[in-house]
Amino acid sequence: MESIRYFHQPTISESLGNGWHTMKKYFFYLLLAVIIAGIFRSGSNTFQYNFSSNDILGTGFDHNWDHFSPFILTFVSISALFVLAFAILIRPVFLYGADLMFLQGVRDTKPDFRSLIIGFQKNYINIVVASLLVTIIVIVGFILLIIPGIIAACRLFMVPYLVMDKQMGGIEAIETSWQMTRGYGFTIFGLGVTSFFIFIGGLLLLIVGVFPALILINASFATLYQAIVTQNENESNLIENNAPVI
Repeated sequence: MESIRYFHQPTISESLGNGWHTMKKYFFYLLLAVIIAGIFRSGSNTFQYNFSSNDILGTGFDHNWDHFSPFILTFVSISALFVLAFAILIRPVFLYGADLMFLQGVRDTKPDFRSLIIGFQKNYINIVVASLLVTIIVIVGFILLIIPGIIAACRLFMVPYLVMDKQMGGIEAIETSWQMTRGYGFTIFGLGVTSFFIFIGGLLLLIVGVFPALILINASFATLYQAIVTQNENESNLIENNAPVI
């Protein structure tokens, strides 16, 4: 994709400001992206089931529960495998596709609904690998006294955009995100904290406000991604032309 002219600075205020502008201009397109992403983000909960003895024979029956344990074990095992496959092989495509829609809006291009499923046609393996690796890295980081997990989540926030926008491989996207976010850690963390309060504010507005809040949050992070990418490209061009980086 050609480099676009982009004048926003990689700051919290600029990201929120352009996120607000993007939300107003493409609200209904991005609302669909938020709804679809929300469905697939929490989709694994749909397949959770709590068993009791009454579920099989109903109330008022006495029976030997051990007789049914092989059936329960088999059903739970198959369900767990299905949920795992869903989380690893399907959900990332829609989540990364939603991120691409927000990036399109930030670039003042009408978001394309086909972006939600384009990952099944293009760069599918890299989407799955990138999502899995980032999840493992962040979880391990949180296990290691939480702070490393927060750092990893901040430094790797660009991975979905790099995979979808630049068609990078999973490992390459992780390395690039880690490198390009150097020096922006507090900005990313600050936007994350601000986003938390925006989300809470949306909840307080009769819950319906959650949708505009999520659109604003996602558009703001897409703006921050584009601003960092553009600044890095501009600095690289200055270095290539032997001009001082200001």
